[in-house]
Amino acid sequence: MWGFKKRIYLDYASATPVLPKAASSMEDAASAFANPGGLHAESVVAKRVLEHSRDKIAAHLGCKARELIFTSGLTEANNLGIVGAARALERTRRTLKGTDWIVSSIEHSSVLECFAEVERMGGKVTHVEPEPSGIIPAEKIAALLRPETVFVSVGWGNNEIGTIQPLSTIARILREHERKHLSTSSGQARHIIFHSDAGQAPLYRSPQVHTLGVDILALGSGKLYGPRGIGALYISNKVSLLPVMFGGGQERGLRSGTEDVALAAGFAEALDIITRERESESKRLQKLRDDFARKIVAHVPDVVINGDLRHALPHMLNVSIPGDKTGEYLALQLDHAGIALSTKSACNEGQQSSHVVEALGVEGWRAKNTLRFSLGRETTARDIARTLKALIQLS
Repeated sequence: MWGFKKRIYLDYASATPVLPKAASSMEDAASAFANPGGLHAESVVAKRVLEHSRDKIAAHLGCKARELIFTSGLTEANNLGIVGAARALERTRRTLKGTDWIVSSIEHSSVLECFAEVERMGGKVTHVEPEPSGIIPAEKIAALLRPETVFVSVGWGNNEIGTIQPLSTIARILREHERKHLSTSSGQARHIIFHSDAGQAPLYRSPQVHTLGVDILALGSGKLYGPRGIGALYISNKVSLLPVMFGGGQERGLRSGTEDVALAAGFAEALDIITRERESESKRLQKLRDDFARKIVAHVPDVVINGDLRHALPHMLNVSIPGDKTGEYLALQLDHAGIALSTKSACNEGQQSSHVVEALGVEGWRAKNTLRFSLGRETTARDIARTLKALIQLS
């Protein structure tokens, strides 16, 4: 359609194409065009389609449908989860001063910028650095917990290096801290809200919220082979949020704006499909990715793999190549050769280096010379071979 021929797309971490069946579901749902908040028959039909989609997504998360809020995407879901919690605490306490907030330093900008806002509101924010492997150890979180800790945020699968964080272990430590505080104080222990940006992890891991132990989980359809423009936020009944945008009070009063019934249907259908194919696709992509990694190490002089592939999402490979050719230069040259990839998160425009790779405590050149290869449903062994050949010629 756009004139791209015989190109190789290795940027699935930035955006996934909409699955044909998800697009068909959207077309079918488009006939339910009425506002789902109305009272007439057409609105009742639209509401029924919307709630059916919510039910399907909730089933995949193992939560109740009323615990799921539709948003415009992952960024808004993170904003509502973090800033919405801050506003609720601020209203209860009248100030955020005296509250401690903990966040991983390798989060997406839609999380880190929310915590910058928490700081402006008066909260004390501590950034947790990962190990060189890219893992945030639960012990590091434990060492930072205080009686004043109210909120912890750790992304599930990192969007640049793919490392999978031990959410269930972190959750257990948070609850143990609460019990300890309760047993040594005269008052009731404060519940520490545990938030996670799920990103692409549901493609390859089951997003059962109670198994993960999270209170708030943010999802984006556009990362999961569904349509862009819609996301979802799981909110535990233990959590109180206030809205960050105002209007008609849709979505339990937390997210005003007329819901897009067709987008919700496409999101739900995409999640159905990727769930059915999760195990087989994970194995296929891990084999491709691991073979790619071995050959890059063998043929590209002094290349370094960022993160630990043993504890990473199976579709992602992040490397740094030494020399005077930056990651941006190499990415543009590969694009010219018909291969699409990123150097870091596509949302971090203007940044000259990867804040994620910097946080690993490595040499400065590695953060500037990163290439992020992210594989997907259409990636083949032939694509990997062609990409490797082009990379060898450039490096």
